[in-house]
This record gives sequence, C-alpha cells and structure tokens, in this order.
Amino acid sequence: MRRTPEQRPRESFRERRERRAGIDDPDVVLNAAARFLEVRSRSVDEVRRHLTQAGYQHELVAAAVDRLTTLGMLDDAVFARMWVESRDRARPRSEMALRRELTLKGIDRELAAEVLDERRAGRSSGAGRGLGGVVVGESGDQDEEAESPDMVAAARLLAKRAGALARISQPRERRQKAYALLARNGFDPEVCREATNRFLVAAQEAADDATSEAD
Repeated sequence: MRRTPEQRPRESFRERRERRAGIDDPDVVLNAAARFLEVRSRSVDEVRRHLTQAGYQHELVAAAVDRLTTLGMLDDAVFARMWVESRDRARPRSEMALRRELTLKGIDRELAAEVLDERRAGRSSGAGRGLGGVVVGESGDQDEEAESPDMVAAARLLAKRAGALARISQPRERRQKAYALLARNGFDPEVCREATNRFLVAAQEAADDATSEAD
C-alpha cells in the first residue's frame, strides 16, 4: 500500500540537506529562493545563506542569486533603504543600532553608510523633527534648527509607548523606564537623557492643560 504524505516519516534536517545537495535543476533552487522572498524583502546575503544552509549546491545558489538580481528581485540598496524606513516608521532605533542591523543582514559598510547619510540628510529640511517628545511634519517651524535623526527617532519611539509610560504612576520610575527603552534601542546616553526630558515635560504640560480645561 502506498503511503499518504501524512503517513510518510518526516525527513530530518540532515536528510533534507542531503536530498537537496543532489538536486541539479536550477529552477528548483530559484523557486526555493522566490518562496523565501515571499514573506518579506531580503538582502542578497540573506538569500545566499538561506539556500546554502538548506543544502543546495553552491553553484546553483550563486546562479539563483544572480538571476534574482538581474530580475530586480534582489537589490541590497533598495533593501537597506526599505529596512531603515520601516524601522523609522514602526520601531525607531538609533543610527548605531540601524548600522549594526544592516551589517547583520549582510549589507556592506559603504552602502550602509550611504543609506544612513541619506537618512540624516532627509532631516536637514526639518521634516519629522521631534519637539517636546512629539514628532511633527513639514508644517513645523522651519526657523528652528533641524533635529538629528536619532533625536527624531527617540521622540517617535517614546510617543509610540506613551500610553504604557503614562500608566506608571511614579515620576522617577516613569523616567527610568523611558530612558531604559531608548537605551535598549541603541540610543546614546545624551539622546536618552534629552529625549526623555522633553517627553516628560510635554506629557506634564498636556496633563496640566487637560486639568485646566476640566476646571
């Protein structure tokens, strides 16, 4: 009796690698790479490492990476910019932390520096500066000195966690939690201190305004 897929014994990791090592069809490796890219954008190094660790032949891995690069599905410059933009939007981090993350993704130092320079230059117009712990857009006062990308990112991160921080009743503990949050995300002590101070001052002013309006 022929076994169904559910009845067949599962391959071990070693067995899967050995089976894949025997594959000589480039399309199989290319399809495996394409499936890996379906979840999210990847760097060239991520795709190469994934296919190599899966057990595929090195020549076929190189061919698949070259093909995807030619098709525009792999582009480290695009990936690095998307990674930084995504972090700034969803989980702000310091420039140092972003540089470390890009390095771990296999982005070379020159490209990482270029992308982070672009990020820094993008702040020079004043767009997105953090004022008192609140991030503002291009409509902000253009006469004020533009904030550093790290200060903007720190303000945005604190704003995202404002609800949780507001539930901490003790001011000292709230300050410690805000500072620790920034430190965990790679911000240097000066940025942690300044951003925390601004955030707490702004929060207190907002609370005072709410109390005045209630009266």
